[in-house]
Amino acid sequence: MDVKKLIDLTKYSAFLFDCDGTIADSMPVHLIAWNRALAKWGASISLAEHLTWAGRPTRRIVGLLNEEHGLAMDPEVVSHDKENAYLDLITTVEPIRAVAEVIRDFHGRVPFAVVSGSPRDSIEKTLRHLGILNKFEAIIGAEDYEKGKPAPDCFLKGATALHVDPTHCLAFEDADLGVEAARAAGMGWLRVSAEGFHLDQSKL
Repeated sequence: MDVKKLIDLTKYSAFLFDCDGTIADSMPVHLIAWNRALAKWGASISLAEHLTWAGRPTRRIVGLLNEEHGLAMDPEVVSHDKENAYLDLITTVEPIRAVAEVIRDFHGRVPFAVVSGSPRDSIEKTLRHLGILNKFEAIIGAEDYEKGKPAPDCFLKGATALHVDPTHCLAFEDADLGVEAARAAGMGWLRVSAEGFHLDQSKL
């Protein structure tokens, strides 16, 4: 079934999109970047950790790695190195096709915001690479809020930026933490993967 036909614009008047793993099929690229940045510390991040912590700001993930593995990595240094490693690989990033179709078909009908745990500069460069930066009225990055997902702060800030009540916003998310954040913000959500939408894990 075409998910676009299920979206009720009498109920939702703004769309909020996560970036990595939702708009962009970039999670595998970010995992490579993480491990390049962590290598000089003799550390690594597993695929399971990467997926579990998806949506958290980079500096918070460094803190979690320090706690779990008894390390003392500098969050600022690791974050800087990780972002540089990602940008070196950005040309390999492809769009999530199902979400790209939603962006194409609904652009101009409702306002869009990106709400992500990545730095705004990284988000903008990813969107520019995909040729869709101009589709979004607002971009909320990790530096724009204090409490990361699963707290609702980032989605609430996105709704405020679009001047739309949170309950009238539809969130697009690939990660458990992001879905929890959208739920806590009182929004509907569509669950996304590289293969498309998972309606059984969504709330329209």
